[in-house]
Amino acid sequence: MTDTVWPTEIRLSRDKRTLTVTFDDGAAFAIAAELLRVRSPSAEVQGHAPGQRVTVPGKREVAILEVAPVGSYAVRLRFDDMHDTGIYTWPFLRDIGARQGEVMAEYEAELAAKGMSRDRVRRG
Repeated sequence: MTDTVWPTEIRLSRDKRTLTVTFDDGAAFAIAAELLRVRSPSAEVQGHAPGQRVTVPGKREVAILEVAPVGSYAVRLRFDDMHDTGIYTWPFLRDIGARQGEVMAEYEAELAAKGMSRDRVRRG
């Protein structure tokens, strides 16, 4: 027997900015694409060792273009900024969904400390 909860539905909103994941225990989370992008489990964002995580600014308006299954344990998300290397496992999605207020607050504090913004810098 395993403690893993399995998703029963994964749904991308029409505007592609929210991924809703419903689990077999009834829990459901509507997770912002921005949060999934900036906390991607990829090495590109998380680094290869503790303390190497990258703060990713300017993703307030990011959208998810594709949700692709990875075996029976995860999905790969492709974002409109072409980031697609994160593998989002069921436990990862469950955790970030349950803690998204806390995780977003941490992210916003990191941005502020580094003088960065959630908004994309427009050049021109």
